[in-house]
Amino acid sequence: MSNKKQNGWSQRVTETSNALDLEPGVFTFDDPRRIAESLKRSAECSHRRKSDPYRSAMSMLTFYINRAGKSLNDEQHKKLEQAKDELRELFDKQRKRISF
Repeated sequence: MSNKKQNGWSQRVTETSNALDLEPGVFTFDDPRRIAESLKRSAECSHRRKSDPYRSAMSMLTFYINRAGKSLNDEQHKKLEQAKDELRELFDKQRKRISF
């Protein structure tokens, strides 16, 4: 696979996801709450997703954070991590605690 094709696959996933119809620019919003609300709305409206709305929304957000990787500056990364907390709150979920 050419390098150009490899570099664009994650962008294609976020733009053309078969599971969620994302609001354009959702991951660039300034407000973490707005990001979470948009993802929640997309997940709840989708009839093509394979899991429950919370998992679909959180998966798409995590996918974006992981794929953007080093191209996210600290402020953007922090905002997206805050959006995860907002998403948990909107779906009334608790952060999983791992004990060793």
